[in-house]
Amino acid sequence: MISIIICSRTKKLAQNFLENIKNTIGEKYELIVIDNAENKYSIFEAYNLGIEQSKGTFWCFVHDDVVFLTKNWGLKIKEIFESDSEIGLIGVAGSKVKTRMPSAWWDCPHHLMVTNIIHHLPNNTKNKQYHGFDYGDNVEVAVIDGVFMAARVNAYIAFDEKLKGFHQYDLDLSLQYINQGFKIMVTNQVLIEHFSVGKLDESWLKSVFKFHSHYNNCLPLKVDNENLNLKAIEVANANMFCNKLIENNFKILALRLWFRLIWLKPISKFHMQILKKFIA
Repeated sequence: MISIIICSRTKKLAQNFLENIKNTIGEKYELIVIDNAENKYSIFEAYNLGIEQSKGTFWCFVHDDVVFLTKNWGLKIKEIFESDSEIGLIGVAGSKVKTRMPSAWWDCPHHLMVTNIIHHLPNNTKNKQYHGFDYGDNVEVAVIDGVFMAARVNAYIAFDEKLKGFHQYDLDLSLQYINQGFKIMVTNQVLIEHFSVGKLDESWLKSVFKFHSHYNNCLPLKVDNENLNLKAIEVANANMFCNKLIENNFKILALRLWFRLIWLKPISKFHMQILKKFIA
């Protein structure tokens, strides 16, 4: 049985969402909804409450603003888990690398991203992201996105409640499965349509630093079959994220990251560019 765990932002889930799950999952399931309309819990706490109530063999953490477009998606997830006992976590989007430098999971070279999802964008258009499945339907990654996370039940795994708020829970769960010796996969066997995009606000930016500080000893991560120049990716990610911080006027955070980048790569044109932006 699959335990579907949802941290709900509303008192009551939309009926069409519930009907969509019922009509597409194709497998026995239980629905565990944690009412968080009043922001009583962090998402780490809410999901742990769901875990405590669950009775299934697999957990499925999913946002409440999606539509499943794949018939029998629950059966497909179950089959992937049963095909390999080393698989602990399955998503629909992720990256083959996670740097030590603070960044989003998608801040990586494009060829290292693996995605199969339809996003609704703010301009009322849809964008299907399908990438990274040249050699198979299920691709090993280092971390996944939290919009959909199917997990093999494990008594030693729970969300780390030291990480507060509503961000980085997906990376937290990814690293927990990695640290328990499991593999993480992104599959093209499940397609969902997601009706919102994340907001990169101050709380998100600060949560990135907190996550990286918390898991500093576990990073960087990469899948074993990738021959990567990790230092180059670290520098590129730091460059990108530092600019993102300055653009959003978080100059203190940008300064902290810049000092780390200077230590990583003392000589670079990037340092002068950043200095000019600080002065401006």
